[in-house]
Amino acid sequence: MSEQYNVELISFYGWWIGSVSLFAFISLLGIWYHIGRKQGDTGQVYLAFSIFFWFLSGMLNVVFADRLDQSDWKLLHDGFTSIFSLLNSLFILLALPWFRYIPPFLESIVKSKYWIVIVGLPFLFSVLPTITKMYNLQEYGFISELDVYYSILTLVFLGIILWSSFAKRGLMFLAVLSALCILITFFAQLFKMSESQISMLLLSAIFKSCLIMIFFALALSWVKELSERALLSSQNMYVSFLQPSKPNAKHSTVVELSGFGLDKSKTILLTQNSFNLLKLFCDRLISNNNWLEIKPKNDGRSNAVYDIKDHIEIRRLLHQILDGLYGKNNWSKEKHELPLRAQLFKMSDKRDRKIMLAIPASNISYE
Repeated sequence: MSEQYNVELISFYGWWIGSVSLFAFISLLGIWYHIGRKQGDTGQVYLAFSIFFWFLSGMLNVVFADRLDQSDWKLLHDGFTSIFSLLNSLFILLALPWFRYIPPFLESIVKSKYWIVIVGLPFLFSVLPTITKMYNLQEYGFISELDVYYSILTLVFLGIILWSSFAKRGLMFLAVLSALCILITFFAQLFKMSESQISMLLLSAIFKSCLIMIFFALALSWVKELSERALLSSQNMYVSFLQPSKPNAKHSTVVELSGFGLDKSKTILLTQNSFNLLKLFCDRLISNNNWLEIKPKNDGRSNAVYDIKDHIEIRRLLHQILDGLYGKNNWSKEKHELPLRAQLFKMSDKRDRKIMLAIPASNISYE
């Protein structure tokens, strides 16, 4: 391959990554300005600036394309490329505490007040030797690989949290795609240690484009979640009790729910106890005998009859509804359970342990 062809290839790669990254940077900032800013979410800003450093890296390739045959210029190019890669990883790590769905085993670390120290110290230990190499214009073998190690650390955290973010929103296809993208990026980082220029540029173009698309998919899934929450209203909730699918079946515990935080109806299967409780709520609502009474904790009277023996029964019903809507363990208490409970049930103002469904009786049907 001729030297001229190398220059054209590197220049083309630089313009491609630079233009795509600049467009993505401006677009993510636009999403933040119109939506994230009102929500007080600056995580999108960190993600946008992480992509901005890819734009700078692309422009660096354009400027240095015809000078890489000179050792000093190549050292400067590689040094700046490494710094931009480190800054990209740092800003991705700084964005992670703003993600809405972080697995419990990572949440205490990522949301810790020491997170900036946890990610900042490895960044400094990586960037300072790189600056030293550029200043002395002297190559040190281990220094050229520091950005790779820091990138792999970033990929571990990013991969786990991306999977959780999509899975918790019920977007398993995107969760699988994000895992595939992280895997491609991991192999691309390892390939940086090779001498194959074409393969390195090709993998770099692929994984950067894939990550940008995953970031946009993440932003759109967040917008989708916000819109679903806006639609979560007791007036828009519908409950339909379905007949058994088999003619000989004696009973069915299947219900169809609509307006429960999803943009489409969902058929779910309840346990017998939870089904009976939901049906009791609905029967009372239709008969205008709306309120159900919950048994007091310390009531030892044997002759007293209550509709609900314990608050746990209501919690179990809620959890089974959420499991049916989003999948088991794919919902959270703050983002799903509490808003649904507030819209689905109404407590008596007299605080006499009475509860009823908040949805209109006309929204209940028996097939």
